[in-house]
Amino acid sequence: MNRNSIAGSIGIAIAAVPAAALAAQPDPSDGLISQVIIYTVVLFISFAIAFGIIAYLTKLRDKRSTTLKKIIEGHAPTRTVAPDALVTECVRIMSSAKIGALLVLDGEMLVGIFTERDALNRVLAAGIDPRSTKVSDVMTRNPVGVPSSTSVGEAMELVTKRRFRHLPVIDNGKVLALVSSGDLTHWLVKDQIVDVREAGELAAKTE
Repeated sequence: MNRNSIAGSIGIAIAAVPAAALAAQPDPSDGLISQVIIYTVVLFISFAIAFGIIAYLTKLRDKRSTTLKKIIEGHAPTRTVAPDALVTECVRIMSSAKIGALLVLDGEMLVGIFTERDALNRVLAAGIDPRSTKVSDVMTRNPVGVPSSTSVGEAMELVTKRRFRHLPVIDNGKVLALVSSGDLTHWLVKDQIVDVREAGELAAKTE
């Protein structure tokens, strides 16, 4: 290659550098468009989150205002025993039914409740023979009951303040059901679990 060719090549290369550098520099308008897009996406996400929170709180408020009558529809039959039932019989019923409490009825009148806590504290811890002890001797007498018109929120507040786990539902002196704090909690969160699962499935489909 002769000197003229080399010089020409160098000249072309030098001339091309400013053009290449200019092409490599970002266009200010592109940066502005990118910022607008980012702000729009962030604003959309913020609105979506706010809407989701409002919808969640609204649903939770509606669920807390639901009456216990709705909760006990289709509820498993409430297990009851007579006051003269032996503790061993009561424990056997609770174990086979996988429940934590029994209502003690004298006829149709509620006179007490016998719970796992009673079995532990008032029978086993006290050294009492469960085979010869009547449930009426160790039950919790005159348990607090509520009508079926009580809301879930009111029931939750009651069991939380009074620190018990089971709440008899009574209308006009007749026992309708026995709901636990677990029943109330499950009612409040069951739809939320479904919503979270559906949201996850939707997100997976859109990936």
